[in-house]
Amino acid sequence: MASHRKPRQRPLSGGTVRTAATIAFAGAATATALEGTSQADPRPTTGQITAEVDRLYEEAEAATERYNGAKERADEAERELTGLREETARRTEQLNTARGALGTLAASQYRSGSLGTAVQLALADDPQEYLAQASFISRAGERNAAGITTVRRKLDEVGALRERASGRLADLSARRDELAGHKAEIEGKLAAAKQLLAKLTAEERAAYEAQAPGNVSPATAAPAAAPPPAPADGSRAARAVAFAYGAIGKPYVWGATGPGSYDCSGLTQAAWRSAGVALPRTTYTQINAGRRVSRDQLAPGDLVFFYSGVTHVGLYVGNGQMVHAPRPGSTVRLAPIDSMPWAGASRPA
Repeated sequence: MASHRKPRQRPLSGGTVRTAATIAFAGAATATALEGTSQADPRPTTGQITAEVDRLYEEAEAATERYNGAKERADEAERELTGLREETARRTEQLNTARGALGTLAASQYRSGSLGTAVQLALADDPQEYLAQASFISRAGERNAAGITTVRRKLDEVGALRERASGRLADLSARRDELAGHKAEIEGKLAAAKQLLAKLTAEERAAYEAQAPGNVSPATAAPAAAPPPAPADGSRAARAVAFAYGAIGKPYVWGATGPGSYDCSGLTQAAWRSAGVALPRTTYTQINAGRRVSRDQLAPGDLVFFYSGVTHVGLYVGNGQMVHAPRPGSTVRLAPIDSMPWAGASRPA
């Protein structure tokens, strides 16, 4: 009969005891280390959070300007590609017409030339009429040669257009990839800034928004920075300033050029467009679009630029003030030009 006794358990050997002890010690050490890490990583201070948010917003704005430049180039490539395709269609139609005319002429010559010239002359009911036809056929031969030359030329033109269109299509594809990369970078930085801001209390966030670079408005600034009156002399600069005043309160949206929302360079571009002056799309091209002016020579309508990478722009309106679109979450507003690091100024022509 089978035994129902439990098998005798073997005592832990010395090596097994040491292994178990080692595991237990390691677990305890890990727990202690985690506690130490938790204690060594306290909540960042309000100042640290807001400084990091400022950095992320500045980098996002720089990426926005790169996006704007890439979009401008992509739009240009798309316009050129559309033009090339339309021109190719026109030239292809002309080619098909030339081919049709050449085919009709060739068929006619084949029918009339099926017998030798001497035989046709001998059999002709009216030799004079035949000679007249022969003269026509000779001229038709000349037209045939000219038709072949035309078809060859148009084939070459269509081939060259198609090759250019193919190259522009590849360029457009690369520009779109570049746009997607900049877009992902912008959205990533803005999401990170949003997560950091969520760590602030409502009071801390309100205080930060009130004092953030470029967000300072005349209501919170020194009395000497009261809003200047918009110039009304009818000049192009005055019209640009009037447009900027009219945009106050509209939201900042990266990549936007109006009329409902703007980013910084989109606002200045739209303001001067309303005055009949075409500015390029980005901050780093707008600064070279007119005559450079020094800070002590500023006049209403001048473009004022900020940060070492020339990543922000506003429209100067006088009395040390500008109208600009500051950053995500804000609106177009008045602000002192000394609220951000100065980079330069230019006066559109």
